[in-house]
Amino acid sequence: MTDGALESFEAHRPAMIAIAYRMLGSLAEAEDIVQEAWLRWQAATREGVRSDRAFLSTVVTRLCLDRLKSAQVTREEYVGPWLPEPVRTDTQVDPESISLAFLVLLESLSPVERAVYLLHEVFGYSHAEVAEMVGKEEAACRQILHRARDHIQSRRPRFAPSKESHERLVTGFMSACVSGDLEGLKKLLAHDVTSWADGGGRVRGAALNPVRGADAVARLFLGIMKKVPAGVTAELSEVNGWPTVLLRLNGAVFDVMSFETDGEHIHAIRSVLNPEKLARM
Repeated sequence: MTDGALESFEAHRPAMIAIAYRMLGSLAEAEDIVQEAWLRWQAATREGVRSDRAFLSTVVTRLCLDRLKSAQVTREEYVGPWLPEPVRTDTQVDPESISLAFLVLLESLSPVERAVYLLHEVFGYSHAEVAEMVGKEEAACRQILHRARDHIQSRRPRFAPSKESHERLVTGFMSACVSGDLEGLKKLLAHDVTSWADGGGRVRGAALNPVRGADAVARLFLGIMKKVPAGVTAELSEVNGWPTVLLRLNGAVFDVMSFETDGEHIHAIRSVLNPEKLARM
């Protein structure tokens, strides 16, 4: 392994993490995949690598596809709703392609559809490059992309026109919850708002099924507020590209609340409570 090969791998590490995280919805698993890619990179013959970027992206993509085959059984056995592991982000990321709402939508695609869509639409690889990465004919990849694109467009999450308008709704939601303002809270929620809670079977009280409708969701969170223990603090932080609520107890994050808004109403609330998914927060 030459110094140049090591430097090249490290230079491409952020891009590999970005692909793997969006494919798997887990930063911990994404880092495991990149570590496996490092072992493949060490064993690779330099003469056979035409493009470091393409080679490493191909390795990561195929490792993710293999991982998703085994993950399917785990997801089916998961207790309650499954949500991606939240990650802190900065202003450099694309807030739409890394939002929790978008990552949840990707879960409804097949692994190959997810790979083809992400590689072409998010990471800008050509049809020919994507075909080589997933090991399929270019014509077949174009058809896969077409199906995936139609699926995404028909179910695409709502995105606020600005982070400021999104944050205004989030802070309004928290203020209404703290003051116990049921009617004020309902005005912030879309009539068909849905709330999901991912406790992974490890958090007592986490709803095992989605709660739907403005009245039901408003009453759910006002009820939760009555049970919040003393010492809990709330803060706004950018997570998965958007202002998000982090709840802490004794300094440790125990709930990450992600909101899907259109700048006027809140359409979805996704609460990640599973301690395994919050270890990095």
